[in-house]
Amino acid sequence: MASVFEARGWEVQRAAIEFIDPRYVERFSRFPLKHRYLDVFRMFVPQMLRATGEIRIPSEVENGDYDLVCIGSPTWWLTTCMPIRSFLKSAIAARLFDGGRHVAAFVVCRRYWRNNIETVQRLTTERGAAWLDRTHFVFAGDQVHSFLSLVSYLGTGENRERYLGVKIPPSNLKPNSDNEARAFAGGSPIAWSPFVSESSRTRRGSSPTTLGCRGRTSRTPR
Repeated sequence: MASVFEARGWEVQRAAIEFIDPRYVERFSRFPLKHRYLDVFRMFVPQMLRATGEIRIPSEVENGDYDLVCIGSPTWWLTTCMPIRSFLKSAIAARLFDGGRHVAAFVVCRRYWRNNIETVQRLTTERGAAWLDRTHFVFAGDQVHSFLSLVSYLGTGENRERYLGVKIPPSNLKPNSDNEARAFAGGSPIAWSPFVSESSRTRRGSSPTTLGCRGRTSRTPR
């Protein structure tokens, strides 16, 4: 997505919301994971409770005057991942979105994406953001095979053809996801939105700017 914005003359800032909560981060501090099933299932209860945790927000989030904020949220246990949820509920996010900041978002998931993207939309608009568009990207394989592929990758650090004797797809998004992402970044309403106007460029004295926020743990496996 960033390359599409940059090709159109936008200035792009990337900002990774880092998950540093000591209650959880130790289990993800090494990769491959030592206890792949246990480490994944330990996040079930906090995610179902919509818990928040300690995060590190980079200075780019506070220091820029952005025309667009684009948020990327992985799906953890059917909903918005804890780092992004914690960010969207923070005072820094409230200041960022206040006054009608334009927001678009995408989520990545194995199958169930709707709760995640609707949570992102609700939390941003509650803080004053002007919502533009949203999309989702899905991992390769069906629900069962994509899960087997994920736990295989988390435990080995590499994509393998089989796990527990079952043929599995690569632990990655579907092959056409790059094209879908470019189409999302270059399509309406983002492409022709009124905030990307000559008056907007003149007011700021520069090209339109976008901030890309995504969640990650310390040393996150992809």
